[in-house]
Amino acid sequence: MLVVQARMRSERLPGKVLKPVLGRPLLTFLIERLRRLKLADAIVVATTKNPADDPIEALCKEEGVSFFRGSEGNVLERYFQTAQEYYASVIVRITADCPLVDPEVVDKVIQFYLDHATEYDYVSNVLERTYPRGMDTEVFSYKALERAASQAKEQEEREHVTLYLYKHPETFRLGSVKKEEDLSSYRWVLDTPEDLQLLTKIFEELYPANPEFGMDAILKLMEEHPDWRNINAHVKQKRV
Repeated sequence: MLVVQARMRSERLPGKVLKPVLGRPLLTFLIERLRRLKLADAIVVATTKNPADDPIEALCKEEGVSFFRGSEGNVLERYFQTAQEYYASVIVRITADCPLVDPEVVDKVIQFYLDHATEYDYVSNVLERTYPRGMDTEVFSYKALERAASQAKEQEEREHVTLYLYKHPETFRLGSVKKEEDLSSYRWVLDTPEDLQLLTKIFEELYPANPEFGMDAILKLMEEHPDWRNINAHVKQKRV
């Protein structure tokens, strides 16, 4: 099951997940892209009980997407309750900060997990970054999530869904999906006004001609417009 983490309250760009691009909320583009996945049997948007997130629930109903509302601060518990509610045995974590995520990349990470299910509890392309930021995909078992939810005590471990897992490699078996070429310097996530400016340019350039564009098309576009990297090059990723 694919669980999308989304909320309206953001320090650097409030309401970012529903910011309009091409006349549509960005979250609808992410849902559209994730519906092309071959290896995920369901999509659930995990948002919060805060009234500020009522518009996310309304959008899910309009798009025909399942949703769950839980704790705003305890995101680990929100994920665990979502997995319980929908009887998930394997969870694929995507955040609404990644509206450009490529379904082929997500499927690749899922396939790696499935091929090595007896070897790993958690697999991602973020532990050892070689993919652009914005292609972030994490896959883990319900049992691993359940254990993290019961054992994580520190506030930061509960604010971040998978932090407890990769802080304890002695307990959880961790696997990485990597590209041969290091593309980690690209930043295609949604966290600041500068990020939104770049994402808007990418969508406006690629989506009208090919709504199913993937990572390779974005890379080609960035090569054609090298100055675009300067738009958000100065933005520092929040540290956990």
